[in-house]
Formats: sequence, C-alpha cells, structure tokens
Amino acid sequence: MQVGTRGSSLAMVQTKNIISSLRNITDEKIDIKIIKSTGDKIKDSQLYNIDVKGIFTKELDKAVLEEEVDFAVHSLKDLPSELNDDLEIMAVPPRESPHDALVSSYKWEELPEGATLGTSSIRREAFCKYHQKDVDIQPIRGNVETRIRKVEAGEYQATLIAEAGLKRLGLTDHIQQRFSLDYITPAAGQGALAVVARKDTDKKKVLNALNHKKSYLEITAEKKVLEVLGVGCQWPLGVCAQAQGDELELQTILLTKEGELVSKHRMRGPISQAENIGLEIANRMGDDCQ
Repeated sequence: MQVGTRGSSLAMVQTKNIISSLRNITDEKIDIKIIKSTGDKIKDSQLYNIDVKGIFTKELDKAVLEEEVDFAVHSLKDLPSELNDDLEIMAVPPRESPHDALVSSYKWEELPEGATLGTSSIRREAFCKYHQKDVDIQPIRGNVETRIRKVEAGEYQATLIAEAGLKRLGLTDHIQQRFSLDYITPAAGQGALAVVARKDTDKKKVLNALNHKKSYLEITAEKKVLEVLGVGCQWPLGVCAQAQGDELELQTILLTKEGELVSKHRMRGPISQAENIGLEIANRMGDDCQ
C-alpha cells in the first residue's frame, strides 16, 4: 500500500502517525510517496491572493485518482469544500487542538505598538484588526520551523500558528500563548487530518477503521458551513465545532478584511444532526451577508 503526502516535516509526521495507526489494523507494508503541491512551490505571495482551490491538495488528489498512490493524508483545513466525484474522505482520525497559538518573546497583551507580526492568513490578519491590535502585519511563508526561526532571529516580533502543528512537531516550548476559540476562532477543519482515497478502493475497510466519529462529525458541521457559503481562505471566516457527549456546539464568525464584524453565530444541538447544524448556521450567515 502506498500513501501520498507533501514533503514538509509536519506533513511527514502526520503521515507517519497515520501509518502507525494502520499498523494496528493491517500487516500490509505501507510506503510513502512525497508529492509537491502548488502551494509548496509558491513562496512569495499571501495565500489569499492565490485564487486556486485545493492549492495544497490538488496534486495529491491527482496521484490518488491516477492510482499512483492508494490514499493521501491531508491537513483537513486545506481540503476544498467539494472533492472530486471519484474521491472520498475515508477517515478523520482523532482531532488535535483546533486553537491558534502565539509564537513570540512577548505576551499578546505586551506586544509593542507597531510590532511586526507575520501571517499569510487573512483570517488571522482580520482577527488582529478586529481586536484592534496595533501591529504591523507582514506576509510570512515557509513551514512551521521556518516561521519560528524568523521570529527567533528578530525578523518578526510574533507570528500565529496552529497549535496542532506545534504539538505534532514537538515544538510546544515555542508557544507563548494559546488563544481561546472565542478570541480567535480557527479555520474550518483546523487540527484535523483527512485520509482521502478513491471511492472504489479495495482499501476502504482498512482506511475506514481509522475514523474517529466525534472528530468526523465536528468536521461535517464545519465543512457544511464552507460548502453552503462557498468560501475558502480568501475570506476571514472562523468556524469551530465541539462535540461533548451527545451534543455538538458550532460557533462561527465572519469578518471583513478590515476586521469589521459581518456575522457571528453559535448553535447547539444533537451530535447526530451535525450536518443540519452546519446548514442552519450557514443559512443564517448567508442572510447576514445579504
């Protein structure tokens, strides 16, 4: 069996974690094939200025469709709302933290006026403006380790990074502060992985065994919001579902690029109705945008 992945250290760690879980399910040998994405090749632009759906996933999905690999491992927040008709998310393994974290020598409240904050996320940039942070926001690209090094070298005074990536890479010592989900609401799917394969794969039973139902239903609600609104990384949208027992709570916030509030909603309901909860909130947000 062969798995496709991007070549970054985080992508490799995530893929090796999936392989480790698969070894408890199957004795089949699993090889890794590294595939470079469009997003990996573009180094000099803000992500939201690049109008390409699936910028980090398209080449991997192509390899799956053409049967170069049996399945691919994605960071779920990179997946477009709609997959190719011949592809399917076979599993969402247990989700890591969805929170954003501050990497800096300063606490958030102590950042100097005009401090340079590196981010290539329009959502994070909009949240800085929403909270009226007096910072100089500049693009920052590169993998997690590169962004940390740029802060340590003084090129930036701070950056915002998904806590999940720092945890998976064993870099939590660099976390100065973890933001609440209310203060900076994450991107849909943040902290989760997706195992994607062809719908007709003969590996379906094995891959399905990786699925974590609670995490899958959280993602179902979040991705429904994206699907209905038809937005991606070009919009400052925070979406986060949390399953607790038999209930699921979904919170969303849509800002303008200037950090002005457009829509904010929270809804709780039976976890079995995850998709309907996402649909209901998306419709409410759509009304707010009229």
